[in-house]
Amino acid sequence: MNLVRLLTFSTLFPHEARPNHGIFVENRLRHLVGSGEATSLVLAPVPWFPCPSPRFGDWARNAHAPAAETRHGIETRHPRYPVIPKVGMSVAPWLLYRAMVPEVARLLAEGHRFDAIDAHYLYPDGVAATWLGRRFGLPVVITARGTDVNLIPRYQIPRRLIQGAIRDASALVAVSAALKQVLVDLGAPDEKVTVLRNGVETDLFRPPEDRSAARAALGLKRPALISVGGLIERKGHHRTIEAMRQLPGFELIIAGEGPERERLSALIAQHGLSDRVRLLGPRPHKDLPMLYGAADASVLASSREGWANVLLESMACGTPVIAANIWGNPEVVRAPEAGVIYEPNTADGLAAGVRRLFAALPDRAATRAYAEPFSWDETTAGQLALFRRVIGR
Repeated sequence: MNLVRLLTFSTLFPHEARPNHGIFVENRLRHLVGSGEATSLVLAPVPWFPCPSPRFGDWARNAHAPAAETRHGIETRHPRYPVIPKVGMSVAPWLLYRAMVPEVARLLAEGHRFDAIDAHYLYPDGVAATWLGRRFGLPVVITARGTDVNLIPRYQIPRRLIQGAIRDASALVAVSAALKQVLVDLGAPDEKVTVLRNGVETDLFRPPEDRSAARAALGLKRPALISVGGLIERKGHHRTIEAMRQLPGFELIIAGEGPERERLSALIAQHGLSDRVRLLGPRPHKDLPMLYGAADASVLASSREGWANVLLESMACGTPVIAANIWGNPEVVRAPEAGVIYEPNTADGLAAGVRRLFAALPDRAATRAYAEPFSWDETTAGQLALFRRVIGR
């Protein structure tokens, strides 16, 4: 059987200076290439920024991104493209496209050959990808992942461009049934959208061999909650901290980094929670299993998600979840051993969800068993079938 040769295209992809950025895109691709039935070269553009000083945060980390690297045996290139902060949303796809035309031309001149463009994130990446596909005669498959369809289309110009990309793409992938429905509402024919959920690395995310030692290493002495995710407003860490005022017998650890750190630190101090709530900062992906395994439950208080990988990662470590009733989450948390879905998505609703879970806390082995079928095998098979169908046209 012929190999599927892909040009994977996304600004949402890790590099050595931001190793956790878009790691779910890399994980899906790694399993696809690992099947032996597909190859990929990754074009993962990085915003251009002139100064590597740490005081510029994420912008500085982008300045440290290598021009090229090999990740998990996959060749990855990080060309720069111009970004206009805050005011440049409407022109972002055009800026990305114009910067990538010479990059794709260079790859082809070097002798690389591709059967299709595998684009991730609908805006601006998917829009630019369809223009690149037209320019270079390649079919494009776009994966929608959350904010790109449940927030950005609220803006008039991006919405029109997204609808154009939906029309021009050869196929669309949604990571949950809820996101598929939004794509259909935006004008995608039902048959054009395939649901391929994210999987979980069950060999990496597994219960710790010595849970007591993991708890001791983190200094956990009470029933412990964990919240994993970037410190940004939509992840809802502020709601989790507020809920802790109603949960005096619990402690909370938060793993992640982002622009909300100062605000969250102030909120912890304001409510006198410093002895029970800690910000751990960013943690490497490989360290997360120990954190999940040490906690008694995992909290996800986001306002928007597509398919939240943290839920399955937590369950695979034997740790049940308390998740807000937003798109995608009910598709992941479907049984008592997985955890509970709470509403409304407020501090009060979250605190009630915690109390409900701990009133009938599931066995950790049952939680792990629930997560085990969510491997990447089904998703990999679905991708191969979809790409071969698109290429065959």
